[in-house]
Amino acid sequence: MCFNVSFWNEKYENNQTGWDLKSPSIPLKKYIDQLTNKNIHILIPGCGNAYEAEYLIENGFTNITLIDISDVLVNKLQKKFRNNSAIQIINQDFFILNGKFDLILEQTFFCALHPDLRPDYVEKMHQLLVPQGKLVGLLFNHNFMSPGPPFGGSKEDYMELFQSKFEFKTLDICYNSIPPRAGNELFIQFIPKK
Repeated sequence: MCFNVSFWNEKYENNQTGWDLKSPSIPLKKYIDQLTNKNIHILIPGCGNAYEAEYLIENGFTNITLIDISDVLVNKLQKKFRNNSAIQIINQDFFILNGKFDLILEQTFFCALHPDLRPDYVEKMHQLLVPQGKLVGLLFNHNFMSPGPPFGGSKEDYMELFQSKFEFKTLDICYNSIPPRAGNELFIQFIPKK
């Protein structure tokens, strides 16, 4: 199966968004609450309905970039955030994005990509982060039986995948996942290696 623009547009057009929490992820909210510099450049790839972006705006953050491949979704987000100068919304393939970011928030983007793209994901994240920038978010600590997406994995898988490009500040079972995901998520804080 090809997870292209048409695939994701169809998901959003038909409200087939079982991953959608209808609110910001609790672990990411708690992380955001600890941030003091409201001017850092934040990227949310595969942003979905962008609840984390709404939360960032509500909390005074001024430099947020959203990117998603689905033009159906991006059109909806552009209407939703049309009067907000703190947010930039990009409709394109993540892997051709240019720029530099202090923080990249990972929330169900990695698990939506075919596993063949994971080395490209690691490389692109490393490229997009400033020195001492952070890749922060959640990865599934679970292998799904059905064909994805979502695509899962394990702590060991992620250590092997990311270790050449990132230092692991945090890679642990998430203590504050939503109940249906309890024990099945890892919270990550990765810093790019030089």
